[in-house]
Amino acid sequence: MSNKLLSSIVRKPYIAGIKDDKGLQQVLKSDCEIVFVLYGDVLNIISIVRKLKEHGKMVFINVDLIDGFSNKDIVVDYLKQNSETDGILSSKASMIKAAKAQGLFTIHRFFLIDSFSYTNLEKQVAISKPDCLEIMPGCMPKVIGWVVDQVQIPVIAGGLVCDREDSEAALKAGAKAVSSTNPIVWAL
Repeated sequence: MSNKLLSSIVRKPYIAGIKDDKGLQQVLKSDCEIVFVLYGDVLNIISIVRKLKEHGKMVFINVDLIDGFSNKDIVVDYLKQNSETDGILSSKASMIKAAKAQGLFTIHRFFLIDSFSYTNLEKQVAISKPDCLEIMPGCMPKVIGWVVDQVQIPVIAGGLVCDREDSEAALKAGAKAVSSTNPIVWAL
């Protein structure tokens, strides 16, 4: 894990997820150091990243959610060459591998919806070799504990982390950080 990201998470284990321009404006005024960009398109993603970087934020783009991008390595090349993004999030192992090859920080987003997805987790992490794993939904402390025990990389709890109670439960279960689109969680 990058020293800058680790230091930031230790100081404040709350990551802002932004899904629209309103969230962008809110996060610019917040003390959140890390931002997951969960919206945008090929025309505006560079300017979104630039605004966040101008405000001293660490920026991670969810490449799966950017309109006009495909699931091809060229997306990562484009972001590396044209933006100041610190890294990417993706649920696709191939995108994580491409980003690592470009020297970007990687967060593999993993949706745990049943026992099959849980048993597949270790295999997917072995393929993608991400820097961090984001488990979704992040409001399942028992499952977060299982994942933390299973993988050797930092775990972020994301998705449906709605309040202080959810956040504290995820951190107590072993998550290193929580991500949320709720500004109330950002302010914790």
